[in-house]
Amino acid sequence: MALKNLFKILSIAFLMLCFAHVDAQENKVLDGVFIKQTAPTKRVVPYTHVREADVMYYKRLTRRIDLKQKLNFPLYYPDKAIKEIGYVRMPLIDIIQQGVTEGTLTAYQNEDFQQPLTKSEAEGKLAQEITIDREDPVTGEFITETKNEPITADRIIGYELKEDWFFDRERSVMEVRIIGLQPIYMSMNDDGTDRAPAGSYWIYFPEARFVFANHEVYNPGNDGARLTFEDYFRKRIFSSYVTSETNVYSNRLLMDYTTGIDMLLESRRIEEEIINTEHDMWQY
Repeated sequence: MALKNLFKILSIAFLMLCFAHVDAQENKVLDGVFIKQTAPTKRVVPYTHVREADVMYYKRLTRRIDLKQKLNFPLYYPDKAIKEIGYVRMPLIDIIQQGVTEGTLTAYQNEDFQQPLTKSEAEGKLAQEITIDREDPVTGEFITETKNEPITADRIIGYELKEDWFFDRERSVMEVRIIGLQPIYMSMNDDGTDRAPAGSYWIYFPEARFVFANHEVYNPGNDGARLTFEDYFRKRIFSSYVTSETNVYSNRLLMDYTTGIDMLLESRRIEEEIINTEHDMWQY
């Protein structure tokens, strides 16, 4: 008798769980025609191993991605997270900050990646100390105070890339790999006017690939064929210009000896030099 009652209780509990599961499914409305599963579960394709003995040509460059250029808008917009069809779209800086906060990304002091920063130190790198004057409600006197103002996404003006170009004779290919990435923001004066571009912290890109691969970047041509931020950088869809190269002058910046259109022409000359070097590796 007791066994029969236990069986009835278990049967009723099972039916209640089934109905609860059905109700939960019915109450969840699908915003779209399919569930987005590609980006959240996407895996990163590992880099091909390269031996030093197979590298016939090697050059290190730094680049600047200017977010004012239309081709780079997917890295800037939206300036705050918004919910779209089946996922939340965020600007690149929010993804980086979220990764640093959660511990999936490591922020570094310099581009040599030898000095990691704590979460609070990284937050301080994307904040600016400003001075404000406020009136004391009791005495009526003005008091000068300083506070750290967080850098918001709309103040990010670009990214600096550190990358290596090399020719691998084992595969007979010229390849480029991004090594590091640094957000660049516009610092402000105390009166709120723009001062000058300033750097923040460095992110080790081979580590960041695993975070970027799970976040979609906007595709203006087709919402059904979204790329991830890892695809965006790996396929080099962004627009940029060279700011420095390895040289006898201790890696001086292009702006140290040229400006304006001449700097862009020098950037193009360096890129063409790399292309010509690759062509010279072949015999026709």
